[in-house]
Amino acid sequence: MEGLPHLLTHCGLSGHRADMHTDDGRDLAGRTFLVTGATSGIGRVTTLRLAAHGATVVAACRSAPKAAALVDEVAATTGGSAEHVPLDLADLDSVRACAKVVADRGEPVGVLVNNAGVAGSRGATAQGFELTFGVNHLGHFLLTQLLLDGMGDGAPRRVVSLASKAHFGASGVDFDALRRPTRTRTGLVEYQVAKLCNVLFTRELARRRPGLEAVAVHPGVIATDIWRSVPWPVRPIMTRFMRSAEEGARGPLHWATAPVAPRGGYADGVELTEPSPVATPELAADLWRHSGEWVT
Repeated sequence: MEGLPHLLTHCGLSGHRADMHTDDGRDLAGRTFLVTGATSGIGRVTTLRLAAHGATVVAACRSAPKAAALVDEVAATTGGSAEHVPLDLADLDSVRACAKVVADRGEPVGVLVNNAGVAGSRGATAQGFELTFGVNHLGHFLLTQLLLDGMGDGAPRRVVSLASKAHFGASGVDFDALRRPTRTRTGLVEYQVAKLCNVLFTRELARRRPGLEAVAVHPGVIATDIWRSVPWPVRPIMTRFMRSAEEGARGPLHWATAPVAPRGGYADGVELTEPSPVATPELAADLWRHSGEWVT
């Protein structure tokens, strides 16, 4: 099955569980976090936990009904505050509209959590980019740039992007392939490349934005809706050994709320570690150049 052996190896589906934690006593009152893909999986848990500690959460996601249910759940179970902003990362026009709505709120967003993603999906985005790359990287690339440039002093000071150990399986980035629909049958090879792009983006973002904290986080291999497009029989084999969304949220929550976060680092849960040797400064700069041209 195309890409599956590499993915299982590099995601760490061996039963190992990192010792991840977050500071449950942290007071987040008066702080605003924007979480993409907030209605399910890690995004939902992250939203509920942040709101429970007093934060205001901007839930940027596609489904209005699911977002309304999440906002109600936040109010009923945490006493905190959440609001929905429409966002379809597979359409750059939607990303631009989302950023405008967020900026027009007139309230600072302290932390951007680039959580949303797809895996095992096939197709192309509205602008013709490979679907997994477009959603996992390019949409978040544009959203981050627009928020950083358009919110002035209220722009995010920290960007947490969900990566994956799967990026170790990518041998590089074929920039021509990113301009075409998904090539492989399972889409898992494209997922590895997209996750490498998340790591590269984080590295170059920190280099270009002095003072901005940026970290790419491998949350563990989590059984969430991100795998919904992986065909049978691959999906049940993969998800059998995966962790829960609650476990997966520990790393992203830690780096979103910790007093200090790295500038361009890569973390496995709460532990900073080294990314793939393929994630070089040169490739990061090349990806940034292409991405900037493609979203212009």
